[in-house]
Amino acid sequence: MGSATNVDATAVNTIGWLSSPETSIVVPVYQRQYRWDIGGCEQLLADIRAVADSDDRTMHFIGSILSAENTEDATGELVLIDGQQRITTLMLLVAALHHTVRETDAVMAGELERVLVRAADPARTKLRPHRAWADAFRAVVLDAHGDDAARDTRFDDNYSFFRSQVSLDEAPSIWRGLQKLEHVSITLGAGANAQQIFESLNSTGEPLRDHELIHNYVLMGLSHDEQIEIEDGFWLPIEQNTGETIAAFWRHYLVMRTGREMTTVGERGVYDAFRAEFPRLDLDQLRTDAAQWKAYSEIYRVLLDPAHEPDGEIARQIGFLNTFGRGMYPLVMRAYGDYLNDAAQKPQLIRTLEYVQALQLRRSTVGLGNERLVARLCRSRALGQDELERAISRITPSDERVRVGLKYSELPHPAYVLRRLADAHSPDLEVEWIFPPAPSETWSGDGIREWSEYSEDEQNSHRALAKTLGNLALLEEGLAERAADRSYPVKRETVYPRSTVGLTAALAEVPAWNTAAISARSAELGEQFLALWAKPPVVSIDDDGLTPILDAKRRRGWPRGWQREWDYVEYRGEHWEVYDVKYLFNRVFKRLWADSRESVVAFSARRGGPVYEAQAWNGQWDALDDEHFLYMGWDSRYMLTAVQGVLDEAGLAAEVFVKYSYIGNAMP
Repeated sequence: MGSATNVDATAVNTIGWLSSPETSIVVPVYQRQYRWDIGGCEQLLADIRAVADSDDRTMHFIGSILSAENTEDATGELVLIDGQQRITTLMLLVAALHHTVRETDAVMAGELERVLVRAADPARTKLRPHRAWADAFRAVVLDAHGDDAARDTRFDDNYSFFRSQVSLDEAPSIWRGLQKLEHVSITLGAGANAQQIFESLNSTGEPLRDHELIHNYVLMGLSHDEQIEIEDGFWLPIEQNTGETIAAFWRHYLVMRTGREMTTVGERGVYDAFRAEFPRLDLDQLRTDAAQWKAYSEIYRVLLDPAHEPDGEIARQIGFLNTFGRGMYPLVMRAYGDYLNDAAQKPQLIRTLEYVQALQLRRSTVGLGNERLVARLCRSRALGQDELERAISRITPSDERVRVGLKYSELPHPAYVLRRLADAHSPDLEVEWIFPPAPSETWSGDGIREWSEYSEDEQNSHRALAKTLGNLALLEEGLAERAADRSYPVKRETVYPRSTVGLTAALAEVPAWNTAAISARSAELGEQFLALWAKPPVVSIDDDGLTPILDAKRRRGWPRGWQREWDYVEYRGEHWEVYDVKYLFNRVFKRLWADSRESVVAFSARRGGPVYEAQAWNGQWDALDDEHFLYMGWDSRYMLTAVQGVLDEAGLAAEVFVKYSYIGNAMP
């Protein structure tokens, strides 16, 4: 067997490798900027804490680090090709640890220093980033900010996070966890193709999806027999019940359970939420939790295919609900589960299904979206049916707004609406445009004037109303073919009277079809619409498109436009001219420091910030009083998460809303 001559790959201890006097690393010019945010740092720290608490045989693998010898000089530096983000973040954690213990533990401080700086020159860091941000990195690692104490970089943000999270008492444990990290060190010789190897490491195969990560997480650490038990008894039935929608099932299940929206695009939001909700459990607890997952997967199967529901009335309502997609599944899963446990709750389930349909249909009718609604409804449902109906009422458009929408706007889901209004559900019924959207030149609404004789204003008025409720009907398939492109008098005499759909047959009594007739029919059917898709009879204000603070979007970094993300914030009935998360973060913590200090103290103690008794490191600070300080150097996501958390701690989250601006709605 031949051996490789241009690639040397060795499994090594990461801290041992970094501590070696021979290890010096430079980041090449072509590398991207350092991008890890606080979310990534949180996960890394959680992994280190987990391995620190495990037995001595357990290690944590962080992947491969790809480097090449620097052929431009004789310093012995390694050029870092892949692994910059991980190594840089580890260096920031080690720096935070070093600055925490340097005054109290000289031995540990010396060990940490060997990771950070070169033995021959303590003023030079072991890692030398791209020259554009090398000074910023060096200032953080060496604690040498000088006059630039308020520097605003990712290095500062992540260093400050680690500094805030690791106390002096926990430092030995974190250092123990760091020393249990391993990676594969891949060093390239002069003849190796660095780009080809980099692409192979980063492009081969598909990344694991959320549900695959959950699967691995659940089974990892179990014995072979235990894995078989959980796999056969729970996981395979979940897969069978959910099929290709298993990823959506886990997202909907976690929204139902947590009452929080899940991030799904370009991130591991569902998996991260699962890990937070189900930390490592013993086998008995895992069996209990897995039984619940399986039970809800059986409910999900019914929602996907109502034919599995034996009760005809419930099956019909679930079928109606599916007209609007699966966005409300988290709420319905909980209500359906309660019904399965207590059949007496059937009327409550039916009422919930009806109100959810009315909510979505009414909002669509007046041009409002139905995204990011379900989490708040799940939170309300946890407080009882009355709270749920109050929450639905708040975000359901009024009868007045819906009347206007029905008169002038395109009817959403026309087949569903007409079938329910007519109580006609035959599969051969089709939607009929009484006045066709694209009439021929000879089309006539009264049998006297042809379309070509209508004025431009008359034609535009007809076209504007063509897709409204008043101009739509249901026709049997054969009759629909006969009605195609026919003038109204022909359809009135030969088509509509033959329909078995009462609402359609009634058109035979209308002498002429024009904008007045369309508007009159819209008004008549509109009243039936409002009665069938009724708003809960709860007195509540229209929320003006406000988003509860717990459902506000957590954005990575500082995306373009963040300074005008909101038009305003509603805080417990007060109107705040607050446009960005940094100002909101500052204002909420200061307000609660005055109104509910115990909540701020409890939240900050549990999370490790953002309130501290001293300005323990350089950065952006604001004083809450003479002895307490609010650190302001976090990124957008951390700040919003902290605002949500502290308001939840204080029991005020349900009373705080944000109004997104045009810019905020367009932000990624």
